[in-house]
Amino acid sequence: MRLVSLASGSSGNCIYVGNENTHLLVDVGISGKKTEEGLNQIGLTLGDIDGILITHEHIDHIGGLGVISRKYGIPIYATRGTFEGIRKTTSVGEIDGGLFHAVEAELPFLVKNLEVDPLEIKHDAREPVAYRFYDQAKKAAIVTDLGTYDQKIVDALQGFDILFLEANHDINMLQVGKYPYPLKQRILSDRGHLSNESCGRLLSRLLHDGVRYVELGHLSHENNLPELAYETVKLEVTIGDNPYDGNDFPIYVAKRSEVSRILEI
Repeated sequence: MRLVSLASGSSGNCIYVGNENTHLLVDVGISGKKTEEGLNQIGLTLGDIDGILITHEHIDHIGGLGVISRKYGIPIYATRGTFEGIRKTTSVGEIDGGLFHAVEAELPFLVKNLEVDPLEIKHDAREPVAYRFYDQAKKAAIVTDLGTYDQKIVDALQGFDILFLEANHDINMLQVGKYPYPLKQRILSDRGHLSNESCGRLLSRLLHDGVRYVELGHLSHENNLPELAYETVKLEVTIGDNPYDGNDFPIYVAKRSEVSRILEI
């Protein structure tokens, strides 16, 4: 199984997950051209994609969905609430209703030979989910756009080989930055985004000896820095209530608008 971020950040998100037989995209918040270019770098084309999984209806996750779906007819998987949000996003345009496949949190489904398990999260969207993937004994999870986590989230993310987690903002940068107060409050709320510190604390509860890769994603361009996210998450792991040090595992930061490292297990 491979996981590759094609773009990750407030300006657009798109992640590839697949194996030799099944090829999926999680979100298409970048243009069809950029998506195709990113796939080309890992030896694929949009014509190879078997399904598009949408986490929620915000434009940085669905910006390229209309064009791509109309041109390629790729099946789209999302919750009913997310579908309703997509239909009300006029910039996406009309999408053939026959492409939609409704999913529900905690109800796994198969796309060819790759099992997908949606996970309910808290975010200011209609019915957002994260996604977990199973390829026999191999396990990967993509968890972004959540304002907080609880014991249910922690339990649902145990034992994964690859963890792609949101480290959206540095709290101090956000608080002193130029964003208007209501937006700052939304980001900091339980339905906003995970800070670097919260990401590190969550990771501390998910680490185990079998973790192969950790990648930090969905960084804010205005309120974070890749180096700051990396160091803060490492520090939280080191000082956290766990037997690990921040240097015990490979931790990467997904690039904002470029293809990131191929994570393969």
